[in-house]
Amino acid sequence: MTSLDSTLAARSGRFKIAETIEVNRLGFGAMRVTGRGIWGPPKDRAEALATLKRVPELGVNFVDTAWSYGPKISEELIREALHPYDGLLIATKGGLTRGGPDDWRQDGRPEKLISDAKDSLKRLGLEQIALWQLHRIDSKVPSDEQFGAVKQLLDAGLIAHAGLSEVSVAQIEAARKVFPVATVQNIYNVGNRQNEDVLNYCEAHQIGFIPWYPLAAGGLTRLWSMVAAVARAKGAARGQIALAWLLKRSPVMLPIPGTGKVKHLEENTLAAAIELTDAEFDALDKAGR
Repeated sequence: MTSLDSTLAARSGRFKIAETIEVNRLGFGAMRVTGRGIWGPPKDRAEALATLKRVPELGVNFVDTAWSYGPKISEELIREALHPYDGLLIATKGGLTRGGPDDWRQDGRPEKLISDAKDSLKRLGLEQIALWQLHRIDSKVPSDEQFGAVKQLLDAGLIAHAGLSEVSVAQIEAARKVFPVATVQNIYNVGNRQNEDVLNYCEAHQIGFIPWYPLAAGGLTRLWSMVAAVARAKGAARGQIALAWLLKRSPVMLPIPGTGKVKHLEENTLAAAIELTDAEFDALDKAGR
């Protein structure tokens, strides 16, 4: 039986973000430690804090959050549970605002992006954010202005590295003319391959690729039955197989499955110990396409 200790997440492999910050490839997404609709405090605050505290105990050293998660609640809980973050990379994002539960709005005005980053610094208790990501490129604001704000944050030393979220290859290339892009966070899973070209670009340029919604293999009956069959053969959960597939798909892949429950965190992290055969990987790949 695989041990649930600080060596577990390391079995997912290692990746150097921006060729400087080495992390275990299986990380943790801190969106779901908030309330329903990613709004307000969690229903079970003690369980949310226990989940966050369990993260480093399992060897997970990459935590992804955002100013908009709560808003602000996720960052506050992370600080309470994990500060001073010994050995942890805490990445956050800015550029979205909230109107209520499940209500997400873009706001890429330079002053908003800079304000978000400064607020995240204060809320997380940091002097510098190691990885700050533009949550969305706001279609109502010239992209050059948004990229310029990111460069300002880098030049001022408020953030060490910068990433993008939900972008095309063309947008990554445009941003790279203004600042180095360390990571890209796009939707991607075994059943949703719309960002295959972005993943391939990131792999070619050693840009970390953070797939959000990494466990959503549902909706495709043939795929889901294939995932279930592999899971039975491995004695694993279906979500673990979906994560194991992602980890095998590319060396720049950095999955960040999220939860507010300790048991679910442990189950997800066990995916790091699952090794798919080439035949299993190819069968899932074919079904997912």
